[in-house]
Amino acid sequence: MRSPWLNKLSLIFGPRPPVSWLLLCFVSVLALIAVFGSSSSNTFDSVTSTPVPEIYTNYRRLKEQAAVDYFELRTLSLGASRQRELDLCAKERENYVPCYNVTANLLVGFKDGEEFDRHCEASRQGKRCLVRPPKDYKIPLRWPAGRDVIWSGNVKITKDQFLSSGSMTKRLMLLEENQIAFHSEDGLIFDGVKDYSRQIAEMMGLGSDSDFFQAGVRSVLDIGCGFGSFGAHLVSLQLMALCIAAYEATGSQVQLALERGLPAMIGNFVSRQLPHPSLSFDMVHCAQCGIVWDKKEGMFLIEVDRLLKPGGYFILTSPTSKPQGSATGMKKRNMLTPLEQFTEKICWSLIAQQDETFIWQKTADAHCYTSRKQNDVPLCKEGRDAPYYQALMPCVIGASSKRWIPIQNRSSSSHLSSAELEVHGVSPEDFFDDLQVWQSALKNYWSLLTPLIFSDHPKRPGDEDPLPPFNMVRNVMDMNAHYGGLNAAFLEEKKSVWVMNVVPVSARNTLPLILDRGFPGVLHDWCEPFPTYPRTYDMLHANGLLSHLSSERCSLMDLFVEMDRILRPEGWVVLSDKLGAIEWARAHATQIRWDARVIDLQNGSDQRLLVCQKPFVKK
Repeated sequence: MRSPWLNKLSLIFGPRPPVSWLLLCFVSVLALIAVFGSSSSNTFDSVTSTPVPEIYTNYRRLKEQAAVDYFELRTLSLGASRQRELDLCAKERENYVPCYNVTANLLVGFKDGEEFDRHCEASRQGKRCLVRPPKDYKIPLRWPAGRDVIWSGNVKITKDQFLSSGSMTKRLMLLEENQIAFHSEDGLIFDGVKDYSRQIAEMMGLGSDSDFFQAGVRSVLDIGCGFGSFGAHLVSLQLMALCIAAYEATGSQVQLALERGLPAMIGNFVSRQLPHPSLSFDMVHCAQCGIVWDKKEGMFLIEVDRLLKPGGYFILTSPTSKPQGSATGMKKRNMLTPLEQFTEKICWSLIAQQDETFIWQKTADAHCYTSRKQNDVPLCKEGRDAPYYQALMPCVIGASSKRWIPIQNRSSSSHLSSAELEVHGVSPEDFFDDLQVWQSALKNYWSLLTPLIFSDHPKRPGDEDPLPPFNMVRNVMDMNAHYGGLNAAFLEEKKSVWVMNVVPVSARNTLPLILDRGFPGVLHDWCEPFPTYPRTYDMLHANGLLSHLSSERCSLMDLFVEMDRILRPEGWVVLSDKLGAIEWARAHATQIRWDARVIDLQNGSDQRLLVCQKPFVKK
């Protein structure tokens, strides 16, 4: 006769308990054995304290596997695992970039060039799918070889387009059928990039371009950057050069720059401000970038003025200013007069001119704006600097900002002074504590970038692993960058990566601090797609972003599909968040076919790590 307890179980589960219930009991027993058997040792080293790669023994591996199985059963109980994997997108979407649909923009009434701008509201959300790589796609070469040689099948541009290009910014050499090589002396202007860069330095009164840093130039916005040759040269000088260029269906400058491992993003000078705060860059560079600067009553120049720091430089190289015919001097004067007149109204000085290159310097004198004439460009009202794709402004920001510090007077390193931190409302203690946390965390992150963490086979004591990461990591995005601590930690560790520091628009705006440290960064709304091409980042990192977005209007599944779009095959995702958010993230990762592993930090908090790797789907 069965006991009353068994009778109750039969009423609940039926005559035979379900397999999932039995499995849960079995795993719970394993977990209890593992926990009580380890009272004298740590179960897993904290990511904030362990400076060396993790070494898993059979015993520790069993405990970790039990914890992961528990997460999988929790996911089963939520019903998330019953969601089917997403399908691959059609072949024509291999290079799909949301929010840049010219046809859709025209249909809703955008015109006069605005149809080429970013309009996420005009893009219809279709069925979710995963953007597949092109048939001939190959994993990029490791840096720095990948800077000079890329696989032609990885970018949407044909060899005929390369060879037929008449622009000096696109002078390339094809090494083989499937490779494109960029000369170190790639012909940008005149005799090559190095000569061009040296010419700019001499026009600025410097001995050579190696003196840019000493002159206060650390960050450069390169508009219409061609194939990134000038930016690649600036990177070799230890400068931060961010390329922006308009969306292009084929032959994209941004896609090629990112494929070479250079900082870049899609950005237009059409009708809206760029998603950067005022006083962001030390230099803005335009070499044959295709912008008519005196159009729209000079609002393009006003936008450059907004982005430039006090004492910063605007470099313009344009063949339209090249003297022609007999009246060369008069023709040049006629061309420059509108620009010269307007730049005087916004407190710029034309400090040098040579051949086709002109250099203006923004004033470092705050009194210039109050001593101008009445008919000059008006000053903006305070509090109008909200630069997330807002309409271009017909006013200049002036010198009212606390960040109005001439570039020659700023710190020459990413470690800002106490006075500079005070401007941003950050205490030195908080700032340096943040850096120490990320230095320690990075060492542990780096040790986890190995397929071994997805293996259920225990590692035998004494076995040696190849040094992680197993694949190339060059382009990194920190999706919730805070102070830019992860970027600083990469620099301290001398890793050959660059980081796109993204500050969510709904979070505290710490982007001015990040840019003042000389790091690339951008404001972004993660309820929208990021302005880049598919397969452009090797690693995505987010600390606390999922919990932050849980109260937003956007879908986390849409966020994961977008992350998959911009992540390269075999690329990595490292998410740090609360337990509940990580559980949902693990379920989403399964739907988009990522290998995923949840790691319990065992530090007494409910924080967890989710480490994922995107597979190389060859279909």
